[in-house]
Amino acid sequence: MLSGRLAAVALLAVGGMLLKKKLASKSGVGDSSFIEDSIEVDVPVRTAYDQWTQFEDFPKFMKDVESVRQLDDTHLHWRARIAGRLTEWDAEITHQLPDRLIAWHSTSGPPNSGAVTFDKVHENRTRIMLRMSYQPRSMMESVGDALGAVKLEVAGNLHRFAEFIQGRRSETGAWRGTVDGGTVVSARTGEPALGPT
Repeated sequence: MLSGRLAAVALLAVGGMLLKKKLASKSGVGDSSFIEDSIEVDVPVRTAYDQWTQFEDFPKFMKDVESVRQLDDTHLHWRARIAGRLTEWDAEITHQLPDRLIAWHSTSGPPNSGAVTFDKVHENRTRIMLRMSYQPRSMMESVGDALGAVKLEVAGNLHRFAEFIQGRRSETGAWRGTVDGGTVVSARTGEPALGPT
């Protein structure tokens, strides 16, 4: 019994030292962090990409996202819980290439940017790679970042996306336009300029 308690105390001490070291390696709140994660889904590239363009469906598989409102072809308004606190921000889609890439950056609120890419593995299998940079804005967010909470959240969201799209086997909608530098440079004929909600 005593050896179990000693082991638990030792484990907590080591964890505390690792957390302190991780936080000390940052110069403080506001330093950028980077996450990269991927998952393979059993649907064609077009299906995975088309579903990802349906931003207003993100709360169906992103745990802490309460809503995403598409303001126009390249601008989104987000409401989500970050470190337990309701936060809102706007984002701009900077690049979008059908079946290949969607890149964004925030224009207000918590600084973040990133890209999601789609690669064909087989005819009915797609690799989705998410790369994201963000800046914790409070000590609570920095601690969560140091403990890997954001990475775990991203991994969970990717897994829930896989379950969502594999369960449906088809996308809820699609927007097949191309965006370059935040400007829509083409939208396919017969398809809406603004993705369905």
